Amino acid sequence: MNTTNNIKESELVLSPEGRLYHIGLTGPTLADDIILVGDPGRVEMFRKFFDSVEYESHNREMVALTGSIRSHRLTVLSTGMGCDNIDIVMTELDAAANIDLATRRPRTERRRLRMVRIGTCGSLQPDVECGSYVASRYVVGMDGLLNYYTFDESLFEQAMNDSFCRHMNFDGRFAKPYSVQSSRNLIDNIGQGMHRVVTATAPGFYGPQGRHVALKPSIDNLNERLAEFEWDGCKLTNLEMETSAIYGFARALGHEALTVCLVIANRPTGKFLNTYHDEMQRLIETVVNRFVKI
Repeated sequence: MNTTNNIKESELVLSPEGRLYHIGLTGPTLADDIILVGDPGRVEMFRKFFDSVEYESHNREMVALTGSIRSHRLTVLSTGMGCDNIDIVMTELDAAANIDLATRRPRTERRRLRMVRIGTCGSLQPDVECGSYVASRYVVGMDGLLNYYTFDESLFEQAMNDSFCRHMNFDGRFAKPYSVQSSRNLIDNIGQGMHRVVTATAPGFYGPQGRHVALKPSIDNLNERLAEFEWDGCKLTNLEMETSAIYGFARALGHEALTVCLVIANRPTGKFLNTYHDEMQRLIETVVNRFVKI
């Protein structure tokens, strides 16, 4: 964490209006409770739940909406796809909460944010079918993003990570994995009735998730090997592209995070749910109703 008195303009980039350059938010326009979605078009699906909207912004794939639902203040923010975008989003969310953007100095009292990602994923287990909801109790990051930062590694699940590395036996070409646990508070309150799983975050959609289209993936039977891993009674069940970075930043910066996903592909059976608007709307309603009660 940067504890210097001032952060240079080139290091923490602001818009001409003084908002965070990418996410378009400031401290006052950011709620402590946040829902993250990948698709910017999905933000609009939340509007009907708000009793009032106090702020909204649009910048590229990052659309923000802040308002109140039954007197509970909430921000919904789209991130786009992939851990590279999460690097931007998580850094700027923490900056909005904990840096005085006018003086570029860290605030003396830190805000603790609670974040729930609602997304889609592919299942690696044949019995976790399309249309299922999964809550990520643990995540293994194969993306390597957190390797670019220093943090207290005791906050992460090192024993789990060592077990995963032995199991997968990646060679030196690949990024060192990292493993993180979700917020127990959030998974207990929001993940009821969902599959509680180990999730793997991949740095891409095709080869990094074992898909063979034009180029052959370099790891034979990647998905089968992933599906065999188990930790703390949870199977490695799904693949997606953002959760490891969300959990890693949240844990390192003192925030809470949880990912819940709608399964739209079952890789062992080859099934794919290409029309899932109604299922996603039900998941959104479930998460919103549970989030505002915490």
